[in-house]
Amino acid sequence: MILVMDIGNTDIVLGVYDGKDLITDWRLDTDHQRSGDEFGMLILNLLEYENIPHEEINSVVISSVVPSLMFALETLCHRYFKLEPIVVGPGIKTGINIRYDNPKEVGADRIVNAIAGYELYGGPLIIIDFGTATTFCAISEEGEYLGGCIAPGIRISTNALFEKAAKLPRVELVKPPSVICKNTVSSIQAGIVYGYIGQINYIVHKMKQEFESDNVKVVATGGLAKLIAGESHMVDIIDPLLTLEGLRIVYERNLNSE
Repeated sequence: MILVMDIGNTDIVLGVYDGKDLITDWRLDTDHQRSGDEFGMLILNLLEYENIPHEEINSVVISSVVPSLMFALETLCHRYFKLEPIVVGPGIKTGINIRYDNPKEVGADRIVNAIAGYELYGGPLIIIDFGTATTFCAISEEGEYLGGCIAPGIRISTNALFEKAAKLPRVELVKPPSVICKNTVSSIQAGIVYGYIGQINYIVHKMKQEFESDNVKVVATGGLAKLIAGESHMVDIIDPLLTLEGLRIVYERNLNSE
């Protein structure tokens, strides 16, 4: 079995694969102070809850945009699984050509999403990932990573609003029934949800104009994909666990290259 881990600035998403089948997955808060032992005990408890013997984990694959946590994660792998993790980065076979000015600047999560998106849905493709930042990535018909754009994530934007506007209350992220609202809570919810739907529609529209092909699929992933992308007429597919699938594919490509 394979343990896959995507480490983001806000969330950690984990999953266990048995071959190509995702058995279970979890989403955790990213605690930047957590030690390798704390990670280890937490993951062992999650596996035990799902009746998965930790001895059956024979590989760990990690993508991370939080360098400060890598020592703890490697400690976790060495001590509790007796494994050397596959970490998405230089030296790892991805099978994707990155046409970026500096390929090292592309986050591991964006690379993994591109791998899974192209493998599952083909190209040309636009992938929207709702994480700490909202990223838009363009994949060519030949599977090349062409680039994209990055916008502030929904939680970052809403937290800034609540912190800087003292009289505005924190609200639950839900879609109100209308844009013209009669109270402050619904007004904030409308501005956030419909505002981000509008952002998706416009950016995807502009990106499609820059593709030479008119047949561009749009895939959304991330924790808030269903809430936001589900309301957009520009999104074709919602795949919340696209990143985990990409990590599984990375494992297979590196296993076969040994």
